[in-house]
Amino acid sequence: MGKTLIRQADVVLTMDDNRAELAGADILIEGGIIADIGVDLAVTDANVVLAKGCVVTPGLVNTHHHLYQTLTRAVPGGQDALLFGWLKTLYPIWSRFGPEEMFISAQIGLAELALSGCTLTSDHLYLYPNGSRLDDTIAAASEVGLRFHPTRGAMSIGESDGGLPPDSLVEKEAAILEDCIRVIDAHHDASEGAMVRVGVAPCSPFSVTRDLMRDAAILARDKGVMLHTHLAENDEDIAYSLEKFGCRPGQYAEDLGWTGDDVWHAHCVKLDGQEIDLFAKSRTGVAHCPCSNCRLGSGIAPVRAMRDAGVPVGLGVDGSASNDIGNLVGEARQAMLLQRVANGADAMSAREALEIVTRGGAQVLSRHDCGQIAVGKRADIAVWDVSGVESAGSWDPAALLLAGPSKVRDLFVEGRQVVRDGHMATIDLPRVIERQNGLARALAI
Repeated sequence: MGKTLIRQADVVLTMDDNRAELAGADILIEGGIIADIGVDLAVTDANVVLAKGCVVTPGLVNTHHHLYQTLTRAVPGGQDALLFGWLKTLYPIWSRFGPEEMFISAQIGLAELALSGCTLTSDHLYLYPNGSRLDDTIAAASEVGLRFHPTRGAMSIGESDGGLPPDSLVEKEAAILEDCIRVIDAHHDASEGAMVRVGVAPCSPFSVTRDLMRDAAILARDKGVMLHTHLAENDEDIAYSLEKFGCRPGQYAEDLGWTGDDVWHAHCVKLDGQEIDLFAKSRTGVAHCPCSNCRLGSGIAPVRAMRDAGVPVGLGVDGSASNDIGNLVGEARQAMLLQRVANGADAMSAREALEIVTRGGAQVLSRHDCGQIAVGKRADIAVWDVSGVESAGSWDPAALLLAGPSKVRDLFVEGRQVVRDGHMATIDLPRVIERQNGLARALAI
């Protein structure tokens, strides 16, 4: 891979340790990393990308998703349901998925993220019908070109045992742990600059046993990988925990080894003050999913309190059946607005929300090589054209989340251009969309 020079950006929002904002700066990319930053860099033999009229940021980081759900957007029976009813509507449809559905839906979700400025995403795949494997989504990410942190999810308590999912979608716990080992050994890369890291992610406290949660934590730490699950998403979730376990979700997590800087939980809408303190002290991460929380009526997560206490917080678009879009820059704007609704107009600035969706997400995923524009960091970079109608009249073009585009102009991941002039440069997206729509029609029959 040769050198690329991003030239003369109006503003570079670095999100580095000093939160520097650089006017008229150039960025040199070489060997997958940021090699130099400055004004009028003297570089020869480089591919030049002119960034006049643009704001440049680190690539955005998505900390929670269910990519397979792009095939079940806006399903009528689930449009107005709360979480548990929404799941009961969709489980029978998901049970008909196979490897092709997993691959194509992942490509659609990853492309949608890329076009919204995302360079690194996690994914939580917790059902494997009809021969599906986590490998299907890993293959999709390799073609699209995003940095990927897939997690091997699981469900083990079916309806016949008092759980929510149908028995056809649950697995034996021994088989779950065995496949976690297989996937980690096959795909996990712990090195700096890794394009794939794997996590272990039992779906939720209401779909697996405490034994599996405990065993998963032991396995993950033995393998040196991260842990992920859903926690404290809504009032039903809290009531379930109190009834079944005799404690709140935070205590449940702590008792089973699910706190620490190698753990991140999705949602956490209903964490109380003690649980926030626990997460802060243990450096347990949170994936805040504001649009999904609004869509399902779950509530507004106490992100301001979490941030003030020192809890690592990133953002997630969540599954495309509960959002129902995957625009990550839009998610950052929604996070900012919800904290203002809950706490006042000065509760969160546009720049803080942008920090959460870049540097914050990288911290949650333990990717300290990503999330900022600094020499030596990975070349994951988003270029936003602020010369268009969305920013016309803006006095502060760098305040992207107040007045800025919802689609990226150019996107680089590990120095490779994934989006060029607003279009995917790595896959034939119209063809993938056509195939996705065909699969959706077949599932609707």
